[in-house]
Amino acid sequence: QAQVVESGGGLVQAGGSLRLSCAASEIIFSIIRMGWYRQTPGKQRELVAFITSDSSTNYTDFVKGRFFISRDNAKNTVTLQMNSLKPEDTAVYYCAASVLRGIIPREYTYWGQGTQVTVTS
Repeated sequence: QAQVVESGGGLVQAGGSLRLSCAASEIIFSIIRMGWYRQTPGKQRELVAFITSDSSTNYTDFVKGRFFISRDNAKNTVTLQMNSLKPEDTAVYYCAASVLRGIIPREYTYWGQGTQVTVTS
């Protein structure tokens, strides 16, 4: 059964760093993109960063220059290095693995269960 599993969340003081990791397994389709999203209570899940199979990256404005995403295509893993963390970065972070599947290929996303990141001031 397809799985996306995150690890590496935790508690850190403002200005500190955390590294999130994600591994996708048992996904029979080629993963075209892996990314990280985050969500806080009462708000919609929002994109943090993603990386494509050819290593193109995209960061949302509020993390540019602080967060860095990398990927190991052979292992279907993605890592998010988070530096200069701010209290407003506190959220549940979700890993996502997107594939194309179906006779008429359509994008489908597998989600992890989320990992809590808490940044104290």
